[in-house]
Amino acid sequence: MGQSIDRLHAARLELYRKKGAIHARAVSGRFNTWRWIMVWITQAVFYGGCWLEWDTNGTVRQAILFDIAHEKLYFFGLVLWPQDALLLALLLVFAAIALFLATALAGRVFCGFACPQTVYTAVFTWIEARVEGDHLARLRLDQAPASGRKLALKSVKHGLWLLLAVWTGITFVGYFTPVRELLPALLAGSAGPWEGFWLVFYSAFLYVQAGLAREAVCQHMCPYARFQGVMVDQATRNAGYDRQRGEPRHVRWQAGEQGSCIDCGICVQACPVGIDIRDGLQYPCINCGLCIDACDGVMNKTGEPVGLIRFMPAREASRQGAQASVLRRPRVVTYACLLLLVAATGGWMLHTRTPVRIDVLRDRGELYRESASGHIENTYTLKVANLDDVPRRFSLQVSGLPGLEIIGPEQVWLAPGSVVPLPVTVSVPADSEASGIRPVVFRIVAGYDPAASAQAASRFVLP
Repeated sequence: MGQSIDRLHAARLELYRKKGAIHARAVSGRFNTWRWIMVWITQAVFYGGCWLEWDTNGTVRQAILFDIAHEKLYFFGLVLWPQDALLLALLLVFAAIALFLATALAGRVFCGFACPQTVYTAVFTWIEARVEGDHLARLRLDQAPASGRKLALKSVKHGLWLLLAVWTGITFVGYFTPVRELLPALLAGSAGPWEGFWLVFYSAFLYVQAGLAREAVCQHMCPYARFQGVMVDQATRNAGYDRQRGEPRHVRWQAGEQGSCIDCGICVQACPVGIDIRDGLQYPCINCGLCIDACDGVMNKTGEPVGLIRFMPAREASRQGAQASVLRRPRVVTYACLLLLVAATGGWMLHTRTPVRIDVLRDRGELYRESASGHIENTYTLKVANLDDVPRRFSLQVSGLPGLEIIGPEQVWLAPGSVVPLPVTVSVPADSEASGIRPVVFRIVAGYDPAASAQAASRFVLP
């Protein structure tokens, strides 16, 4: 029994193994260039998006704003309401399927080039390198005893990190509170409690995640790293080591059979998560391609062809079986078809979406009544919603029976984002040939655009 317990303890899965901070070696190459291009693109969109403005009929507002207080989402000329939650759900589904498709094609390539954790870790590491030096200088500084110089460098680094984290927190909150109102409120100390809470929380979260945790997030905290294995197959292109070409490893002056790998270890030094890609595919690998840039640089110096480490399918790395097509694979075709379906559905919903909605509630207190003029009348309550962000004039119409008409005003002005209950009386002549319960249709039409309309069916009761 004791031996079984010992074997169980020895075979337990080690979920976390503490080790020192990883100071990755800076390398240059095509993948590092693309990595920084993605950093610039994503951060230009994030930091600049909240400062864009949109003019709506003379009213200037923030172009992208999640107005939680008024339950609205502004995206340039589009205004979404809680009734449009399905569109937001489709957007999330689209993003998830796009991530699955990218994973099926190239593993964790999203993690390597566009994930916020990777992007901000790269920015924080760049700041660290400007303050403390290259990877060897940073390693020596970490191992050095406490001194005034070490304290000064660490203080400057963490101070710059905190400044970036706070500005990022302000930008994040600026998507929920208009940023041009938020900054003066922060400077005056009059910002609301929720703005203050999220500013502190997001700033601290970024500081810890990108400055302190770094690669531990990719290795141990990110659930995507754990379940990505179900989305890849033998044809997925991941960063891999050409073992047949590289082995046996050697130093250049050794005699005998030699592979292309000189066992310099620069590919390991350049890896931001600290793995050796020559040991095979590992779940912490984020497919950033920095090991490829590092190895290609060494191959150029030794006169060997580049590509010893490259993006390759698993079958190519192990030389097992014929290479499968990158695109003509069941999972890739399935993800692509689902992506097109979700995109088409969302596009159709946006195209057919109108800035007005109508619901009809029939008065249940009486079936019908006869007026003094000899007409049969039914009463309804119309709930009309103006989903635009400016006041609009709408016209009410009803159809379904000969001589059917609305008694009272047929024009209504609605404030932006308002839902107004309108009591409406509809009548037909008493000599109408129709009898019993007949279907009718209420229609509301925007005065500025007849195509912007909505309708709802109801019933008209006759004797």
